[in-house]
Amino acid sequence: MRAELTVASLSTITTEIAQSVGGDAVRVTPIIRPGTDPHDFQPSPLDVREIEGADLVLLSGKGMEGYLTKLEEAVGNKAKFVDVGSAIASLELEEEGRVVEDPHWWHSIENVKKATVAVKKQFVASDPANKSVYEKNAAAYLDKLTDLQKWARKEVSKLPRDRRKLVTSHDAFQYFARDYGFTIYAIEGVSTDDQPSSKKVTDLIKTIREQKVKAVFFESIENPKVVGEITRETGAKVGGELYADGLGDKEAATYSDMIRHNITSIVGNLQ
Repeated sequence: MRAELTVASLSTITTEIAQSVGGDAVRVTPIIRPGTDPHDFQPSPLDVREIEGADLVLLSGKGMEGYLTKLEEAVGNKAKFVDVGSAIASLELEEEGRVVEDPHWWHSIENVKKATVAVKKQFVASDPANKSVYEKNAAAYLDKLTDLQKWARKEVSKLPRDRRKLVTSHDAFQYFARDYGFTIYAIEGVSTDDQPSSKKVTDLIKTIREQKVKAVFFESIENPKVVGEITRETGAKVGGELYADGLGDKEAATYSDMIRHNITSIVGNLQ
């Protein structure tokens, strides 16, 4: 089968969804690669040309793509932008006196199922001749996500509720926290660009001591220096590396692997 539909993807998560739903009927070009920080990514001229040539451009939305307005202006009407995150209800967070959308929706497996359905509908609308292919592929991927959900619930159930306190580099796990009953204490804000003040770090150290949090986690694209300072001051251990902003280029190269890595690390270090 020759791929008739061309898709550019601005997220490692939407890339996997597009490849899973599209199969051989879609040619997917990943603009953001695994291991890249999407918060400070800027498309190159080559990226812009790839996007111009695509039928559809998938983005995760909710403010994650801060460069989107400039990109849309550069591309004009040459490609159709599809905001996959618009199919998902947002969590809102207060940050420095303002309310912001949390863009990290993929940390809820249920949200990824909704995104999969949204991508399938868009593919069918754009390429109705391959409707049966997209529906079959989407159903198979949704079954995998359901199995992943069952595993995740079982693993998290091993952790007592009073230990579900997660300290991370930046505030990226609120959807996960909602689904599994965690409280998040983040060093930075929603974006990795939001550097913590010394007061925030001091307050967080106090909270970790009071809440008797056992471990502090850093993220795959972050410098763990501040995490090291906090663990020295609190006696909490370094829980290890989590994948917050997308897939990794090695061990967390698929969505399932990312979820399994994160949950195994969290549960194992907080027990």
